[in-house]
Amino acid sequence: MYWVTTMETQTKFDSGLVKLPSWFKQEIPDMNKIRTMKELFRGSRLHTVCESANCPNMGACWKEGVATFMILGGTCTRACRFCAVPAGRPDLIDREEPHNVALAVKQLGLRYVVVTSVARDDIEDEGAMQFAKTIEAIRRLTPEVKIEVLIPDFSAKEGSLKILSDAAPEVISHNIETVRRLSPYIRPQALHDRSLKVLRAFRELNARAFVKSSLMVGIGETDEEIIEVMKELREAGCQILTIGQYLAPTQRKRHLPVERFYTPEEFEKYRQKGLEMGFVYVESGPLVRSSYIAEKGYQVAMEAMSIN
Repeated sequence: MYWVTTMETQTKFDSGLVKLPSWFKQEIPDMNKIRTMKELFRGSRLHTVCESANCPNMGACWKEGVATFMILGGTCTRACRFCAVPAGRPDLIDREEPHNVALAVKQLGLRYVVVTSVARDDIEDEGAMQFAKTIEAIRRLTPEVKIEVLIPDFSAKEGSLKILSDAAPEVISHNIETVRRLSPYIRPQALHDRSLKVLRAFRELNARAFVKSSLMVGIGETDEEIIEVMKELREAGCQILTIGQYLAPTQRKRHLPVERFYTPEEFEKYRQKGLEMGFVYVESGPLVRSSYIAEKGYQVAMEAMSIN
């Protein structure tokens, strides 16, 4: 597990504690705010990817009362080698979950909400209907809230993709995660081309929703491979892209070690390259994650659309 503070920034790898570069330092979070948020989530039996994925931005986001809700339980049917979410036999579907998420969104006074999930290969629609019900419940209680969904690939099932598309979230995100060469090793139960197919399908199914994806670096990819996967995403219709530094969530053998740390200057190079390719918004930096300051990406994309 890693942690980030203003006093000392460190991470754990197989070889022990290794100091992170200085650009990972952040302010110590407001622990009272974190406690309040946790009490709300636990009281409503809700999961957040902020906690489950050991996100380094949890303190910063929760300080602003922003969180990414994780539906369909806290156990994933897949075991990706970069992810901290537990893998195994999944939980039963909570029929009250959509309403509970909607209540939490209202209580937190959110303007923008991100809803994600574990992979649920055990369900026929792989969780698409639960996403749709959650979107419907949020809009019923807080119709002014903008909604972004971060989905698994639903095995590219046409019916599942249509259910999600018909629910009409403002942003539909599915993460490619890594470059083509490393994908089978890092995401053994996913397929690189299937992820591209999912993104392409949403661009065709719902032209009004922004299509988004995310990429991790620092796992052994080359510069040429990063540029190539960015091109693939753009060709698939992806409009919003986030790029961040991979950090090993635990010392377990399942989780990959970091091969290298990219500098802020390198991240800025990829941001500029993405804009040159035609992405309407690119957020690229060491601590960037797929849901990090997600509202900003949506706002910039909307402004770009209004200009065009």
